[in-house]
Amino acid sequence: MNHQTTTLERPTDGDVEHDETAALIASDKVEGTTVYNKDGEKLGQIENFMVGKRTGRVEYAVLSFGGILGLGKNHYPIPWDRLDYNVHLRGYVVDIDKDRLKDAPSYDGEQPPQFGADYAVGVRSYYGVPY
Repeated sequence: MNHQTTTLERPTDGDVEHDETAALIASDKVEGTTVYNKDGEKLGQIENFMVGKRTGRVEYAVLSFGGILGLGKNHYPIPWDRLDYNVHLRGYVVDIDKDRLKDAPSYDGEQPPQFGADYAVGVRSYYGVPY
């Protein structure tokens, strides 16, 4: 993730709640955050994120959308470094349109994949991120 916001204004510590700073945010506040494309179109929300066990780095934000009452949702792991936080939208922005997202690597909530090296190569190459 880029440490800059995608807008001209940067938040200050006075603009944020007690469980975040201008540069850091608690994990429970990331989950549920809306994700938009560059045109401001809502793509879905972050359901959770995957953290490297050894590195402690966030590798993927798992975007969810679709379904009814939480059933039948599709899950799309997006490389974390492809997301930028937009303070005006109060959400994350990824440079992908909705049609291209529908073809991205995904899984249903009942059958999460093994996030191994082969899967990582597929996801990261789809988004143009080196492995």
